[in-house]
Amino acid sequence: MIIQTPLEKLYHWTAQKPDQTFLRQPYNGEWIHFSWKKTDDEVRRMAVYLRSLNLPPQSKIAIISKNCAHWIMSDLAIMMAGHISVPLYPTIPADLIRYCLEHCEAKVAFIGKLDDWKNQRAGLPDGVKGISYPFWTEEGYENWDDIIAKTPPFTEMYVAKSEDIATIIYTSGTTGLPKGVVQSVHTFSYAVCWALTTLDDLTDKERFFSYLPLSHIAERMLVVMGGLYSGGSISFAESLDLFAANLKDTKPTIFLAVPRIWTKFQMGILSKMSQQKLDVLLKIPIINNIIRKKIKEGLGLEHAKYLLTGAAPLPVNTMLWFEKLGFVIYEAYAMTENCAYSHLNRKGKRKPGYVGVAMPNCDVRISEEGEVLVKSEATMIGYYKEPEKTAETITADGYLCTGDQGEIDAEGFLKITGRVKDIFKTDKGKYVAPAPIELELSKNAMIEQVCVVGANLPQTMALVVLSADARNESDDTIAKSLEETMHDVNKLFDKHEKMKKIIVMREEWTVDNNLLTPTLKVKRNILEKAKNAHYEKWYKDANTIIWEN
Repeated sequence: MIIQTPLEKLYHWTAQKPDQTFLRQPYNGEWIHFSWKKTDDEVRRMAVYLRSLNLPPQSKIAIISKNCAHWIMSDLAIMMAGHISVPLYPTIPADLIRYCLEHCEAKVAFIGKLDDWKNQRAGLPDGVKGISYPFWTEEGYENWDDIIAKTPPFTEMYVAKSEDIATIIYTSGTTGLPKGVVQSVHTFSYAVCWALTTLDDLTDKERFFSYLPLSHIAERMLVVMGGLYSGGSISFAESLDLFAANLKDTKPTIFLAVPRIWTKFQMGILSKMSQQKLDVLLKIPIINNIIRKKIKEGLGLEHAKYLLTGAAPLPVNTMLWFEKLGFVIYEAYAMTENCAYSHLNRKGKRKPGYVGVAMPNCDVRISEEGEVLVKSEATMIGYYKEPEKTAETITADGYLCTGDQGEIDAEGFLKITGRVKDIFKTDKGKYVAPAPIELELSKNAMIEQVCVVGANLPQTMALVVLSADARNESDDTIAKSLEETMHDVNKLFDKHEKMKKIIVMREEWTVDNNLLTPTLKVKRNILEKAKNAHYEKWYKDANTIIWEN
């Protein structure tokens, strides 16, 4: 296979269909279109400007912004200028911005669409040059539009060397400080070129919808690289309030969501129609097709040929619930450290409850400790400036230690059974993997978020956040439902894994209160640190279902 780089694909589609829309940016309720030709032109002008700064080759240039057209253009301009892009999550606090930028020795930072830059701004180290995006201009920085207006375009067909570093991605981290994952031009290009052989029915008419953080590898590989390599178009969400309207307007053909988004879609559908009524209507010929069509159109997913989920396990019952409505969801599994290239369920090779089979040229094995080890040419070069952590993560024979526990069935499907680091011991010295218990609990529609704990306790407890629908119910109704669920789930597990209590949390776990990562995974260590002091009191409480004070 000929492995092409992102810039080569930009040049290809600009020559093939210069006037077709590549990027659609919503702003104040209107869509602003960037054709391939306009995108290429702006990227070329910004690349010339970055080169004019006379930075050393392969200097680090940060991108701090929510998803928008200029995020993608700046990423490509950085590559065209011969530098390394360092994307940061748009919600991270000032101290982490400073840590990452000082750690990678960034020279420039693109400052874009942000909610709280006035508080984050202090994190920009002295000497780092700021460039602001159009539409979201920040005082004190040169503006993108002003720069490209006075800068000629780069005329060469520059192609970065395969061994050059393309990007350093600081992981969101459920524990400790972020680590900088170093990916080369080759690992990036290899991952997307081979991934597209498994999604071989994509055309240049695909529509992608970008709303999950672009600083996360899954969105960057599937949406940015998927759009760039297939020749499709990429649209963005303007805001949380306009998300539904923007999604309906885009009608994506490829759509990626994390489990929490799928759960919110499910709750939204059930808020308009009860499960009982839905079940009845789906059993009636003709009517069932009308219902399915109406629900798909209501979400804007009526043209989706691929519905994908990842970042955390999607409960099988949720997947099957959507299947009854005609939504076939394909679960994927990968990491920043392997450039989102590992496992995927695909057409004709799909099994709910499993994260799919290995991608082409991707070797996988399970260690003696039950850890999933993966090896391919998409594996990172290493963690930036952290050779010890790199050595801990990549084995001597080149396998990436994922930190996930798993098992592979006879057909090669991988099931993730938990995180190695999440496993804890009860006071009897028995090991508990919380993930399978959490998946069973999440089948109760009243539970939106769950974290099973129990280190040094006789039995486990579940900390839960109620769904929006549950909050409309009485405490007695909620308690009865949770108690029944706990009783049913406990039947499935060994004695030392059985739950003693369910604790209903007072506040939701969010990115803003630092209890979720930007990809909506629970920061277990931070949650436990905040609640640990109450465990003994809750455990000894006479009630089975306890409301946090």
